[in-house]
Amino acid sequence: MKNDPKPDDRRDNVDRIQNNIDNTIANYRETKDLIKNVENSKDRQDLIAKNQRREQAVKGMREEIRDEAIDKKNGYK
Repeated sequence: MKNDPKPDDRRDNVDRIQNNIDNTIANYRETKDLIKNVENSKDRQDLIAKNQRREQAVKGMREEIRDEAIDKKNGYK
């Protein structure tokens, strides 16, 4: 039995990445609201750190989506 790798299908990458961005932003906003109500200092700092990581993740995903959109426009050459 031969195990050939699946062909690289990138047609939905832009949509998938945009969905990930939308979800990450929604989680960021929820956490931002939650931070206001958290009394425990350590928990608050953990949530702030998590949101900082989310900001970096969104930045990276936006760069990636830009690259994918360009590649999609060029026919993934």
